[in-house]
Amino acid sequence: MTVREDEILRADGTKGIYGVVDKPDYALVIPLDGERVRLVEQYRYPLGLRRWEFPQGTAPDRADSDPLALAARELREETGLRAGKLVELGVIDVAPGMSSQRGWVFLATDLTEGFHEREPEEQDMRSAWFARAEFEAMIAKSEITDAQSIAAYTLLLLHEHAQP
Repeated sequence: MTVREDEILRADGTKGIYGVVDKPDYALVIPLDGERVRLVEQYRYPLGLRRWEFPQGTAPDRADSDPLALAARELREETGLRAGKLVELGVIDVAPGMSSQRGWVFLATDLTEGFHEREPEEQDMRSAWFARAEFEAMIAKSEITDAQSIAAYTLLLLHEHAQP
């Protein structure tokens, strides 16, 4: 991650400063098995809280990674699941007013269980299945607050509504 300040010239001719956080792009995966989704729970240091969310992550050492390969890797690392099918649902701009980071959202189906391959900072992570109704209730009760997970779920709903 880098933080920079760019001097800019606004449309009206005035000068300004724009703060930008540059982070590698990431992949977010929605593991779906019938009417249940798989989430991971981990400690989010900036919030000082443990939060449930969809598996997601970056590959800073491989910033040019194919988003599909990154999605498969994140799913395997965080949950141990392997997807027989990964479908791209869309792209999310995390915080376009201050960050260049973008996220590719994938739907993972035809899942098989396996062992997770978590990175050292993910060792306290938990993973569990939730009924979709329970997941939606957790969002409504502010138990799930991860903006990327909520936006990704919206992409899933739009994908499902577009199916014949």
